[in-house]
Amino acid sequence: MSKCTRVLLAAAGLALSATCALAQTYPAVPLFETDKTVLGETFAYPPGHSRVTAAIVILAPGETTIRHRHGAPFFAYILEGEITVDYGAQGTRVYKAGDAFMEAMAVEHAGSNKGTTPVRLLGVYMGADGAQNVEAHKD
Repeated sequence: MSKCTRVLLAAAGLALSATCALAQTYPAVPLFETDKTVLGETFAYPPGHSRVTAAIVILAPGETTIRHRHGAPFFAYILEGEITVDYGAQGTRVYKAGDAFMEAMAVEHAGSNKGTTPVRLLGVYMGADGAQNVEAHKD
């Protein structure tokens, strides 16, 4: 084997080692993985051209959202505070800072801040053009 070939192989080996080390040290910490909502619903993405929408939802102490459901899968990550979500006949759940979940889609619900500090959550809707991310309760 020529000296040039040995140098190229050594360089390739170092590059591969560096790539493997990078893959092992990528600074991501998984939050969770699921194929169901918090109420056990299997979710499906709406048809059409995909559209992801991210928002920070803020609820002041004592504030409650409208009763609603989601027309697209909705990922939530609680940044601050604690939110109580009323799912009607499906019960009530409390989520606190650091919790991550896929919100119910077909079951109407409302979130309330029963604490003394604001609730901030990162919400990510995985929808499509024309799909309603939030559908208000209809009487």
